[in-house]
Amino acid sequence: MHVFVTGGSGLTGPAVVTGLVSAGHTVTGLARSDAAAARLESLGAVPLRGSLEDHDGLRDGAAAADGVLHMAFGGDFADPDGLVRRDRSAIEALGGALAGTGKPFVSTSGTLVMAAGREGSEADRPDPGAVAGFRIPGEEACLGFAASGVRASVVRLAPTVHGPGDYGFVGMLVATARRTGVSAYVGDGANRWPAVHRLDAADLFRLALEQAPAGSVLHGVAENGVAFRDIAGVIGRGLGLPTKSLDPQEAAVHFGNPFMATVFGLDAPASGARTRELLGWAPTRPGLLADIEDGDYLTAAAA
Repeated sequence: MHVFVTGGSGLTGPAVVTGLVSAGHTVTGLARSDAAAARLESLGAVPLRGSLEDHDGLRDGAAAADGVLHMAFGGDFADPDGLVRRDRSAIEALGGALAGTGKPFVSTSGTLVMAAGREGSEADRPDPGAVAGFRIPGEEACLGFAASGVRASVVRLAPTVHGPGDYGFVGMLVATARRTGVSAYVGDGANRWPAVHRLDAADLFRLALEQAPAGSVLHGVAENGVAFRDIAGVIGRGLGLPTKSLDPQEAAVHFGNPFMATVFGLDAPASGARTRELLGWAPTRPGLLADIEDGDYLTAAAA
């Protein structure tokens, strides 16, 4: 299969591109810079210069491929409406080029689109009031192409996609602990976060392209819910720092802003059981706590 990929040079993208190439697929990757193009070439992909705003280029890339994987997301997070418009319009351009072909189109979202406080499943409708509610329009735009002859599906990734070189949420926690001298959690720290290793997530994206039925919602979740105090604890032990409970106001100062304090205090477990059953996906890489303890999160190089 010839796959057109957006976001192939990002944090998770290189593992996905490598997995696709290793499985015998060919990959063309959207590249908005020389550095991104060089990274894609080093992974065995062919770069296509452009951006998510270049809708003609997106359509051309999608039309020339046997399937599309859309992982890119970004822009100015101070302008959430702009983020939504940018993502949705890119998805509409990509999916429109595939209409009536039966080709696969896999887009990316996150499990944080669901209501907090209970374990979310693939069958649950997203909650517009959720912390990642801004990803919902993109989900809907992609899945809408299932009615237009596209094998459209959405992969909701766990908020913690862990692995070497991670600069996401766990990397932020480690950096904050180093800066403040405390590895902290909010309240009693019993709130749970789902997690998935980057290489297991890459396997899921490949399986989605190869097998996912039209209209599928898939969960990239290997661990349904890791208690946040356990995450803070392994970081604290690894850095030789104390752990500490913070109330929401203290957390807003500690983590840098109220939004991050809210995110790190969320109880947001999620299940990927239906995804495993549907696609035969079987995560095998280390879990989050083992990866923090034994990976590169706590090394001098990561700091």
